[in-house]
Amino acid sequence: MSKPTLGNPQKTIEILQKYQFTFQKKFGQNFLIDTHVLDKIIRAAEISKEDMVLEIGPGIGTMTQYLAEAARQVVAVEIDRNLIPILSETLSGYDNVSVINEDVLKLDIAKLAERENGGRPVKVVANLPYYITTPIIMGIFENHVPVESITVMVQKEVADRMQTGPGSKDYGALSLAVQYYAKPYIVANVPPNCFMPRPKVGSAVIRLTRHDTPPVHVQDERLMFDIIRASFNQRRKTLVNGLNNSDRLKLPKEVIIHAVEQLGKGAGVRGEALTLREFAALSNDIATRRPDSRKG
Repeated sequence: MSKPTLGNPQKTIEILQKYQFTFQKKFGQNFLIDTHVLDKIIRAAEISKEDMVLEIGPGIGTMTQYLAEAARQVVAVEIDRNLIPILSETLSGYDNVSVINEDVLKLDIAKLAERENGGRPVKVVANLPYYITTPIIMGIFENHVPVESITVMVQKEVADRMQTGPGSKDYGALSLAVQYYAKPYIVANVPPNCFMPRPKVGSAVIRLTRHDTPPVHVQDERLMFDIIRASFNQRRKTLVNGLNNSDRLKLPKEVIIHAVEQLGKGAGVRGEALTLREFAALSNDIATRRPDSRKG
């Protein structure tokens, strides 16, 4: 098997020039050019020879080479067809890698895991395009794709949002959703000069380790997330008003008021003050009291 040959600026420039590759802004392409960061990602993902890794956005194959060294099998999903010939060259020395030229948001990852890994949990590793970070991560969790962990490079601000708690300005629906499904841990902060081209913002590697069972019991997951979204949609409003104004919830005001009172935090409480446990309690109270006629 080959040894990784990419991961430094010279090699990256060389291969980009050879194929006359141009960066596509619409795909949010920023390629990693720092071997120390690559090593950190591989260590943080705790990949072994038993593992199947799903890599999202392999780019020119820089991290894919490192993953192929560590894992039993790597399936890399790349949307940009201009990168496919480059990946054919850079990954030619590895017989345990397959590349799929698809949009990951349209891919049935659960089906892929079933086909390639017998339905056993996969490990997801990615240097994610920042504009689709949230839909990718939430899609994996909400569709109950069998994943053990997700180790990803994301915008620093998004990593902070994923692991923060009540009272912080970064706290919101993403924080609660991630923490319901997984335990977030920021592995490393990564400055712009570790990428080509340089992004305008700092980045961070975050590892999300999937909970075996969620930390709170919820009767209706979808209802809880509808409540969470409604309470953060209008951050400046009280929780009662936020829930009352929601088109998705369509709840009688007295049901909302009663459920919020049960939290014992006062009528003026805002959603950003509630913990995941309190949102679960609120959701379970509403689930038992809402009219049966609630649509969808």
